[in-house]
Amino acid sequence: DKFGKILVPTDGSPSSTAAVHAAVALARAVNAALVFFHAFPVFHGGAYGTADAARRQLAEAHEAAAKGAAATILEPAMELARAAGVRSEAHVAESERPWEAIIAAAKRTRSDAICMGSHGRRGLAGVLLGSETARVLTHCTLPVLVIR
Repeated sequence: DKFGKILVPTDGSPSSTAAVHAAVALARAVNAALVFFHAFPVFHGGAYGTADAARRQLAEAHEAAAKGAAATILEPAMELARAAGVRSEAHVAESERPWEAIIAAAKRTRSDAICMGSHGRRGLAGVLLGSETARVLTHCTLPVLVIR
């Protein structure tokens, strides 16, 4: 199958939730498997002078909270896929740059395409804020389906 496995990055926003729904419908239609993916921000440490033990505790708390938040985003996506009879798996990564993590996840999971939402910011806001979707489109060699 040309599109046997589709990566679906999601951050729980309305646009990425729309992409999850579209990806489930697409996967069902073409008998593909889905890889739901969420990237959470890197922990940058406590206040200046934080002792190593305290810093380690803060880092562990950050990771636990981030993974918990990821689960609340990924579980509904997995349930939607299950309900539609679509095979799926979920992956989480820590990253400073979500677009790089998305491309790396697509390679690591051997995905054939990416289906992701776009916040649709235009004009100055789009230029200043940039877009993870635009960066994925620019730097990725896989087909990318953008859902608005």
